[in-house]
Formats: sequence, C-alpha cells, structure tokens
Amino acid sequence: MTSTLNLFFLFKETIVYTGIPIPLIHPHTANQDSSLPPPPHPLPTPTLSVIIPVYNEEDNILPLCQDLLAVLETIALPFEVILVDDGSLDQSQKRLQEVAAWHPSFKIIRFRRNFGQTAAIMAGIDHSLGEIIIPMDSDRQNDPKDIPRLLDKLNQGYDVVSGWRKERKDNSLIRTMPSRIANRLISKISGVVLHDYGCTIKAYRRSVIHGVKLYGEMHRFIPIYAHWMGASVTELEVSHHAREFGLSKYGLNRIVKVTLDLIVVKFLGKYFVKPIYLFGGFGLFALLISFLSGGYAVYLKFFEDTSLIKTPLPLASVMAFMIGIMAILLGLVAEMLVRTYFESQGRSAYLVQSTTNFPPADDANP
Repeated sequence: MTSTLNLFFLFKETIVYTGIPIPLIHPHTANQDSSLPPPPHPLPTPTLSVIIPVYNEEDNILPLCQDLLAVLETIALPFEVILVDDGSLDQSQKRLQEVAAWHPSFKIIRFRRNFGQTAAIMAGIDHSLGEIIIPMDSDRQNDPKDIPRLLDKLNQGYDVVSGWRKERKDNSLIRTMPSRIANRLISKISGVVLHDYGCTIKAYRRSVIHGVKLYGEMHRFIPIYAHWMGASVTELEVSHHAREFGLSKYGLNRIVKVTLDLIVVKFLGKYFVKPIYLFGGFGLFALLISFLSGGYAVYLKFFEDTSLIKTPLPLASVMAFMIGIMAILLGLVAEMLVRTYFESQGRSAYLVQSTTNFPPADDANP
C-alpha cells in the first residue's frame, strides 16, 4: 500500500511523455528557483547613439567594445551602441554576437553583402534612437575617451562637432598628404572650413541630420549637409592611434571618389532647387559660342574671301547650337523633376527653425 501511494504522488508531480519524465512547476513556486536569472529590467530610451561600421575587424571588436563600455558607463546618459557588419568575410559577425550577448546596449545590424562605410553609417542612423549621434571607426584608431569631450563641446551650443586628427598615425605618403589636399579643397568649395573631413568620430544632434540621405562616400560630408540646415559646426582635436590589427580599407582610389562626390555636393547645395540656372547658364554660353563662331565664319566668307569649307567654324557653330539647346531643355526637365520631388512629398524648399504667435500646425493647416 505504501509503495502504491508513493507512485500515486509521484505521478501527480510528473508527466511521462515518450518515456521522458518532465517535472511540473507549480505557479506558487515558479519564482522560488534561485538558479534562474532575474527578469531583465527594460533599458531606458537612449539619449546617445554610438554607430560603428565593421568590416573584417575580428581582432578589434572585443577590445574596442570593452574600452567603449568603460567610457560610456561614466557618462550620465542612457546609451546604445549600434555595430553595423558591412558584409564581413572573417569572424567579425561571431564576435559581434558575443558582444550583443554580453551587454544589451550593444545592437547588431548585419548587411547581406558589403555596401560601404557610408551605407553602414546611414543604416546606423536610421535604426538609432538617441538625440545625439556619434559615429566612429572599428579599427581602434579613434579613441572612445574622446566621446565625453565631444559631448562637452556639443553642450557649448554647437550642433555638430567634428573630430580633428591633428597628430595622425598613418602613412604620410598614402593617406596624410592626400587627406590634407582633399580637406583644403572641400573647405574651399563648400564654405565649411574643417581640417579633417575624413575623421569618422563626430558628434551630431539628430535634429540637424534628420532626413539626410547618404550615398556613395558622402558620410564625410555630413557637416556640410548640417550646415545647409542652419547648424552651427565646429571641430575638436581628438586622439588618433596606430592600427594594431587588420589592414586599412582605404587607398588612393578614394581621392577619385571624394572628388566626384564633392561635385555632387556642390551641385546639390547650390542648384538643387534651381537646376535651370546651371543647365540654362551653360546652354546660353554654348549658344553665344555658336553665334560668335557662325558670325565670324560669315565675316571670313564675305570680307576675307575664305570659303566655309576651309574653316571648322561652321561645324563648331552647329555643334555649339545643338549643345546649347539640349542643355536648356535638360534644365527644364530638371525643373519639373524638382517640383515633382517637393510637391509629391509635401515638402517645402525652405526650413523653418521656429515661429512666434502662430496657431498650432494642425489648426493653421486643417
């Protein structure tokens, strides 16, 4: 009888399914098991978002995240760190998953293939929540200890603080000298004078880069975009360390890309809402060349007794005339595209910082 009762009570505490006993956990004792981890506390909404593009940096990820966390935990701001795997071919993704499991503030985005640093930074911005955004490199050449200094400078009333690697630890022939030339050229053309556009570590307020879309290699031109939005831009000297692990992803071909991107930036900044000024101006200049060359050809024919077939002026006149007409027509098409862009999305060709004594937007625009 005793053995029968023992089997009965044992059956009440155990369900046998395919021969495997599964102990039952009573509701009133479910939370009494001290071996279970406590329920995770929800993280506060981050104020600071650190964005780090990663491409084949398996040896740098763990030490970088350790150094970064040690700095961020001293800042009285809730934070998140977004690491974007730009199609790495080594063990970077495995290291990133280890970091994500180690601390919940580290968030991972993985691309299907390599799209480039600009796309990685854009993805980080799109997925970030913080009101302050700080991108930095994953090769440990940027120093996380500069982040508090960037925030202090930002709190002085600036909207963008750009890092300046005054004492660079790179090869002077391959990287430093072309970088200096490019920085002077960009500053001259854009009107935003910075010593180091190529420095990734910068601090932005989200409000001044909201809606900015980046393509090509244009992440280095974000301060220019922000300046167009009326942002106050400054720079701060930051530390720069020599690379310890891995290989640099930059080469001299970057100069060509930066030059072409700079042309795009200049065009967007000056002619985006009035493309007819560029194309129409070039078209009028070509028409002027056409009339001058044609007139001179007529002059040679009637006053110098020079046959039209002995000079290239008639052909040059016709070519310049055709180019001028096509440029003007292209400008008109661009004008229609610009109007379609703004009006189809309900966007304006201006930006308002603030208004006074106006009713709320919903009341003013029912």
